[in-house]
Amino acid sequence: MSLPSHLTVTQTLRVPTDEFTLTYARSSGPGGQNVNKVETKAVLRWPVVNSPSLPEGVKERFCQQYRTRINNDGELVMNCDEYRDQPSNREAVLERLRDMLSNVARPPKTRRKTKPTKGSQRRRLAAKKERSEKKQRRRTPGRDA
Repeated sequence: MSLPSHLTVTQTLRVPTDEFTLTYARSSGPGGQNVNKVETKAVLRWPVVNSPSLPEGVKERFCQQYRTRINNDGELVMNCDEYRDQPSNREAVLERLRDMLSNVARPPKTRRKTKPTKGSQRRRLAAKKERSEKKQRRRTPGRDA
């Protein structure tokens, strides 16, 4: 089973698979004796910072949100060893990358300024006045300092 030519994230965002390298290593997961013989763990390395296929905005959001997963060389390193066979681990690591990219593909909504409602302002002022009166009642009479 070979890699597709592109990793499709959205209709407009596609990352060519030749941008990242997939290597395989011996897994530490389930598999019995098979785990000691067969390289089933999939390791994906992708130089995100140098990726020509990502728009700048998406690249900045990706690097900001996943900065803990990007090494000093600007390379994203992900691995998957949850399955007992290589193709399943490869698909899982590609699916994780697709999910990460789809999280940052759409720019975040800009916040609209809102005003407090008249009712909330009234309630706030009433509570404030009540606290003030409560503290006034605590004072000893005759000491107007």
